[in-house]
Amino acid sequence: MNLEQEISAILKEWGASYETEIGEQLIQFQKTRKDMEGDLTLLVFPLVKPAKKSPQMVGEEIGELLQQKLDFIVRFEAVNGFLNLVIADRYWLGRLNDIIADEQFGTASKRNERMMVEFSSPNTNKPLHLGHLRNNFLGFSVSRILEANGYDVVKTQIINDRGIHICKSMMAWEKFGNGETPSEAGLKGDKFVGKYYVEFDKALKIETAAVLNKWQEGDFGQAPEAVIEEYKKLQGVHDSKADDPKAQKGIADKIKKLVNNHTPLMQEVKLMLQRWEARDEETVALWTKMNNWVYKGFNTTYENIEVDFDKLYYESDTYLTGKEMVDLGLEKGVFFKKDDGSVWIDLTEDGLDEKLVLRGDGTAVYVTQDIGTAQQRMIDYPDLNGIVYTVGNEQEYHFKVLFLILEKLGYTWAKNCHHLSYGMIDLRNDKGEVGKMKSREGTVVDADDLVDEVVRMARVMTEERGHIDGMTDKEKQGLYHMIGLGALKYFLLKVDPQKKMTFNPDESVELNGNTGPFLQYVHARISSVLRKSDFEGNVELSANLENVEKEIIKHLAEYPEVIHQAGTEFSPAVVANYVYDLCKLYNSFWQNIHMLNEPDINLRKMRLQMSVQVAKVIKSATHLLGIDVPQRM
Repeated sequence: MNLEQEISAILKEWGASYETEIGEQLIQFQKTRKDMEGDLTLLVFPLVKPAKKSPQMVGEEIGELLQQKLDFIVRFEAVNGFLNLVIADRYWLGRLNDIIADEQFGTASKRNERMMVEFSSPNTNKPLHLGHLRNNFLGFSVSRILEANGYDVVKTQIINDRGIHICKSMMAWEKFGNGETPSEAGLKGDKFVGKYYVEFDKALKIETAAVLNKWQEGDFGQAPEAVIEEYKKLQGVHDSKADDPKAQKGIADKIKKLVNNHTPLMQEVKLMLQRWEARDEETVALWTKMNNWVYKGFNTTYENIEVDFDKLYYESDTYLTGKEMVDLGLEKGVFFKKDDGSVWIDLTEDGLDEKLVLRGDGTAVYVTQDIGTAQQRMIDYPDLNGIVYTVGNEQEYHFKVLFLILEKLGYTWAKNCHHLSYGMIDLRNDKGEVGKMKSREGTVVDADDLVDEVVRMARVMTEERGHIDGMTDKEKQGLYHMIGLGALKYFLLKVDPQKKMTFNPDESVELNGNTGPFLQYVHARISSVLRKSDFEGNVELSANLENVEKEIIKHLAEYPEVIHQAGTEFSPAVVANYVYDLCKLYNSFWQNIHMLNEPDINLRKMRLQMSVQVAKVIKSATHLLGIDVPQRM
């Protein structure tokens, strides 16, 4: 039982004396203000009503009661509705003893519950980029945080290996590739296929402009009558908005999208998708060959960023289950079919709108495969207590629709699905301009290139410091990779997941300040101190604590609650900010307190023991972030 729990138990007894039940929501603690004396502050205002006394009187009454019941409360002060409590050093030394005795300090016992965390989930038409890195690091870290909260965790991804976007790369390779292979091009397979995705977009833009010119001249070729009518209607609206440039641009974009969708090139791609879903042998063979190139490239990247998975799902499999569920939903009346054969669900009564679940030509959409994937996962893991989907916040509406569809299909487990929505990353270019990354235009920060760059910068920084004498070349390369990857992971995880980020290359690889390398350096410093010390592990913890020492122990004692909060909120940022504050505290301790040259042997050993526990928690917390810490740096 921690300090807050002990005090809470006494407050509940106090409330009973007034024939009032004191609920958890009425018991509120906060850190004592720096300009006040105390280690913990209780908010008195919520407790005034039961006693029918002034806040000052209630504060003093509770303070006296706590002193009677808890001998480690040495004094208190009731001030303006706040009760500041001063806790004896022996209490904090006792807490330090508890931390020492618990090798798994902070982590919860097994709870016999299973969670699945989906992350990465790339498309097989392009390599991983910076946005994927935030996704991967978030999902992997959340998986470890949930494990620390006692869950059995299944790490998974759904590989988006089918659809129009995949066919675009396939079509471009057929038209422009001349049989070229990744090895011939000197590219990883994922980058090789991504190159053709960009080539398709370039060709499509040229063709769209040409078709648009013809339509403007009245030459509609083989365009369907309904499409021609829609174009003329939009063009009429556009012309009527001559005095509103902003509205004209919006209509012009709709016209361009309409034309784009009916270019010969897009029609070829749609036919390719239909051939693929019909299992045309030649189309499937091309798809298999190009996807295998991509998988090999992905695996290299995952190994480099130290991320792995327990179970893989492929959209090319699960979309079939999704189509079966659409048929089932039609029978149940959950879905309805329109005249063109497309299948929809009406969610207007739920505050949403109508949602397409199957195209008129019988091909699946994203939500089709997501329905099938969710169902397949519950079949594979019937004991799942929940699924966490790590996907950007631009898909929030999609997941509202998905979870609602699953509920309407009668799947009660849909209530246990959670969308870990995170802010997207904008790209700042060398001109200082901020804009979205676009894979089809090639304006992305490539994951492999970024990792290589931060590792290079870590090497430069480490060599300048000159603390790696005696290390082998292999050990040095491992250290550079550990520091660089730690810098990148921490940069992307220290920000609350829901917040949008702007990526600036220079800031992202900064290796000083509030960074991953700072955490790694503090751990390496402690390791160095322990190597130089006479520390043996057995310590008599009886000393008067300096303020910074007490603050470190108090901060260490918060670690279990930090892990719990991070797991509840699915937020690695909670852990990142906690361990950064711990490292800052230890830095202050290191700079202001004697340790190796402390003449009092017991005091020196106590400080060394405290350092061991700080290192233990740093290593544990950074592990939750997917970051390794070195013994030397």
